[in-house]
Amino acid sequence: MKRRAGVGVDRVREVFAEGAAVLATVVRRDAALIDRMTRLVASTVRRGRTVFFVGNGGSAAEAQHLAAEFVVRFARDRGPLPAVALTTDTSILTAAANDYGFTHVFARGVEALGRRGDLLVALTTSGRSPNVLAAIRAARARGMGVLGMTGASGRAFARRCDACLVVPSRVTARVQEIHLLVGHLCCEAAEAEAPSRRRKRA
Repeated sequence: MKRRAGVGVDRVREVFAEGAAVLATVVRRDAALIDRMTRLVASTVRRGRTVFFVGNGGSAAEAQHLAAEFVVRFARDRGPLPAVALTTDTSILTAAANDYGFTHVFARGVEALGRRGDLLVALTTSGRSPNVLAAIRAARARGMGVLGMTGASGRAFARRCDACLVVPSRVTARVQEIHLLVGHLCCEAAEAEAPSRRRKRA
């Protein structure tokens, strides 16, 4: 009888140890920074402004995930919070890519919808994604704030943001795992600004 393929117990322990080490470093080094990031998100929501999310690949999935937590709910029932993932509309993305080039797919959305006082949350594990950098330039031109999350190679990217978490890893999976955890803290901070929704009695 053939054994089922798997990574093996040793690999499981190795990956969990690696993730725990990265997480411990982030907590020790960046707790105050992460708190500042959550405050920027909460302030944006408190003022009735919109939070925009951008990213490529796995970061695009995280952008959509986090925007959904704002618009629908995170941990409690309440009214919707204004958030947009600029990764979701295939007609806009493909039209912008076809007519202006892939570098402009997110910037075009920022130019169309962004307003002074809104916040752009830019996710890029490498810190070198041209379309994310273009979105930041578009956001700055509109007086928007910029919050970033990146990996160890993204220190130059971090300087373009009002606040940016640089995860101390070059392993994409480990970086994205921390990004999602911090993103959930931002959701928690945003949700604290929304009044609870009273359920209607049947």
